[in-house]
Amino acid sequence: MKQFRGIITLALLSISFIKADGQLISVKPSGFNLANAVIYTDDKDEVLVKRSAALLQQDIEAVTGTKPTIINSMDAAQKNIIVVGSIHGNGFIKELQDKKMIDLYAITGKWEAYHIQMINDAKSGQRLLVIAGSDRRGTAYGVFELSKQIGVSPWYWWADVPVKKQKNVYINATINVSDAPKVKYRGFFINDEAPCLSGWTKEKFGGFNHLFYEKVFELLLRNKANYLWPAMWGSAFNTDDTLNPVLADEYGIVMGTSHHEPMLRAQQEWKKFGNGAWDYTKNDTVLRQFWKKGIEHMGRHESIVTVGMRGDGDMPMMQGTATELLERIVSNQRKILEEVTQKPAAATPQLWALYKEVQDYYDKGMRVPDDVTLLLCDDNWGNIRKLPRIHEKERKGGYGIYYHFDYVGGPRNYKWLNTNPLPRIWEQMHLAWEYDVRQIWVVNVGDIKPMEFPISFFLDYAWNPEKIKAADIHAYGTQWAAAQFGPQYASDIADILEKYAKYNGRCKPELLDANTYSFNYGEWRTVVEDYNALLKKTTYINDLLPQQYKDAYFQLVLHPVKACANLNEMYYNAALNKDAYDKSWLSANEYADKVKQLYLNDSLITLQYHQLNNGKWNYMMSQKHIGYSGWQEPAFQTMPDIKYIAASDAKTEYDSTALDKKARYPLKRTHPQFFEKELYVSIEADHFSKAINSNGIVWTKLPDHGKTGSAVTGFPVTAKGQKPGTGAPHLEYEFYTYSKGSFTVSSFFSPTLNFNNTPEGLQYAISVDDEQPQLISINKEQQNAIGDGWRKWVAENIIIKNTRHNISKPGKHILKYWMVNSGVVLQKLILDFGGVKQSYLGPPETMAK
Repeated sequence: MKQFRGIITLALLSISFIKADGQLISVKPSGFNLANAVIYTDDKDEVLVKRSAALLQQDIEAVTGTKPTIINSMDAAQKNIIVVGSIHGNGFIKELQDKKMIDLYAITGKWEAYHIQMINDAKSGQRLLVIAGSDRRGTAYGVFELSKQIGVSPWYWWADVPVKKQKNVYINATINVSDAPKVKYRGFFINDEAPCLSGWTKEKFGGFNHLFYEKVFELLLRNKANYLWPAMWGSAFNTDDTLNPVLADEYGIVMGTSHHEPMLRAQQEWKKFGNGAWDYTKNDTVLRQFWKKGIEHMGRHESIVTVGMRGDGDMPMMQGTATELLERIVSNQRKILEEVTQKPAAATPQLWALYKEVQDYYDKGMRVPDDVTLLLCDDNWGNIRKLPRIHEKERKGGYGIYYHFDYVGGPRNYKWLNTNPLPRIWEQMHLAWEYDVRQIWVVNVGDIKPMEFPISFFLDYAWNPEKIKAADIHAYGTQWAAAQFGPQYASDIADILEKYAKYNGRCKPELLDANTYSFNYGEWRTVVEDYNALLKKTTYINDLLPQQYKDAYFQLVLHPVKACANLNEMYYNAALNKDAYDKSWLSANEYADKVKQLYLNDSLITLQYHQLNNGKWNYMMSQKHIGYSGWQEPAFQTMPDIKYIAASDAKTEYDSTALDKKARYPLKRTHPQFFEKELYVSIEADHFSKAINSNGIVWTKLPDHGKTGSAVTGFPVTAKGQKPGTGAPHLEYEFYTYSKGSFTVSSFFSPTLNFNNTPEGLQYAISVDDEQPQLISINKEQQNAIGDGWRKWVAENIIIKNTRHNISKPGKHILKYWMVNSGVVLQKLILDFGGVKQSYLGPPETMAK
């Protein structure tokens, strides 16, 4: 250890662990200035550690304008030294630990943990900023935590977020922090990547090659992720470019293949190299040889091997449940693993994805070895299909979740823009975490862009699900916006990001048409005016932002709001055109002209995106989103149908605004009191009069989780079933009526599936005044993610259940909503005395002023 002499005499200024907020940067000048620092790495450390140090060098130069030197031997003359290394690969860090000058107990033996600590020598004036990792990725995550805090966004390249320049960057002199992920494997799936990403990569990189994937690997690491399913529509990661897997390993990225691509072989590889049918009953010998080559390609690279088999082209393998065949396939695949690796099969991480019909195999008794991770799935629309039962026997391989931000399939493709509100992502992934699904979290992100915001959230939440609560989501968005655009407008930008995802979450743009919303309750007008108000706010902030933020702001904030406000207004005018034409009003022509202009505007907005930054993102917004007639995207976009009327045929118009008054969703009051209006009462779920918490159940508001307001559910989500009645947990809603007699209560729920697969589904109970509670299942009739009922739930993003009740007199009454099963999320209650009209969102809240 000759190289360390002269520096090992350092004495700790303080050895006490400061587990505070991990704030590495000091707002006041301190002794350690990154602009005057050098970076030390051990030349024997792993490639990823040295790559991370080089990226840190790049980041510090981008921020301060000064490029720090990277050294491989200690220099006593240097005053500020950033030590970057893994505890097993950096000899100097090991010596510091042996001399008890740094305490690495918190990360030793941990998965991907890092420790950051300042060590000061008052005598020599030397200072060390030590970034130590329990392994290579832990080191990288520590490095990129520093990069993020000095002002380099993980999206600096992928969204053109400018680096925040400052001549001097000072380190907190007392920093001493450790961190590690809670979910083991965290990453995303590049999927449905044509025409946008495929066209872009071909123009910019020549295809899905190592030049492209280096950008992806860096993005994953900067977001503290470690896992990737690569693009697979017409490409094959391992064979298209042999440097792809080599660089994945150098960047420390754990590679896998999608749920229907077993043994690390892409579907495209079978098309190119396969021989015969993709059918194990007819072609097993060829298939085993094909799969063996995939494991041979794996070598020593970190991978998770998908086992099992689905039909060719992401289809069911055969009609019915082929349990015995699939068990034999998995057994033979594991024999291949053992043959090639010369290790027990359990030594290679594996997953079995219970995707679509494969879950039927599991539900009917099929099992795989205990070391294989069971990758549970959502229904492709963000609703988890299955979770382990509480107190189920622990599996060595644990459980994972495959989730979707993007999808190609029924009832409709959704690929264009972000339609994933963070409160819904949080609620579903919170379920996964609480049900001990902690081995793998992987999300389908389509083309990566424009899913930047939900990708950040998904990966940050996977890092530590216990850190972000339901009530913290706006604060998270504000922090994220500040990291991209500075703090001045961060809360307002977070509000914009939240609102546009909420509005798109009501009805995905590909499902939107002139008939989506109603003229009743001024619903169409409300939707359009709210979106246009959001656009006005978004544009106002754009005008105030410094020029360097404009490209990033357009991509992340302005473009989706501008495009979606335009789209909604186009369909609104198409609806007005149809209504006016049917009434022979001359204004139909004005609405038709407006539809034409808005349809053209859609293309111009896309062109504006493609011209950003000298065309850096050309093709990235070329996804078709207008003119769907079935689940699959149309060959080309078509304008909504419009009709013109001849002046000679026109009739006199009357003022129809009374039929289309602007509604509000919802009104806000401190003490909610609800009254009957036009033979109905409408109540947002979080506006209860009283919450009765009992039996360990606490009623919790889920802010902004809902189509029109916020939602409410009982925590913990793992609580056992409750029996409604005296003393049981319930919510009370006080309302006043002019009517009496029989009426209907429509309860609006998030489209949660029966994730415990119980015969009765997820249940709730409801009663009015002192009547016996009615026990209702929200999803008994649709046990699987198929069928017309399910298609309606996910397309409209709501489940509505109706019950009949009776009151003997007008006046004050109490509606009681009883918790039965956890995981049920209530959004809205409508009491219909015969006056409720058709609408998509339900009538606005009837709260007393």
